[in-house]
Amino acid sequence: MATTALLQNAKDLTKTSPRSPGFRLGGYVILARSIDKGRATLNGTNGEYHFDCPLDNVLFGFKGVTGADVKKLLAAGESDDAVLAWLNTHGTPKTPQEIKAWSDATEAVRYYDKPDKREWFAGECNRLGLDPVLTTLFDYLDVDDRISFR
Repeated sequence: MATTALLQNAKDLTKTSPRSPGFRLGGYVILARSIDKGRATLNGTNGEYHFDCPLDNVLFGFKGVTGADVKKLLAAGESDDAVLAWLNTHGTPKTPQEIKAWSDATEAVRYYDKPDKREWFAGECNRLGLDPVLTTLFDYLDVDDRISFR
């Protein structure tokens, strides 16, 4: 467990949301959000957010790394840039074109198109006033984050 001093710049996710899953750090979607959740988890201020969750693992799986690997970097107090540099040199090598294609495709995922997620997603979208047919997972998460911290 890292000391609070190392993670003093971590977001308090009981008071604010992590960065959008669509925010691209080094071209990767999800990475900045995962970093925010990981730092908050180490600080005990993650609230209802979970690090190393299925969404984080979409990125970790793409790169062939684990949440435990990333958590070690965060616990050591590494910056966003240092985590990005590590990610680019570990796991499965990816070209900038592969990263962009993966990020574009991941950002476009609509859970309404997934039969095993459709009913849940439609209910969540209805709760937020979104059209589940047109809403991407990232759109849903962004709106849910905004509503959570009104």
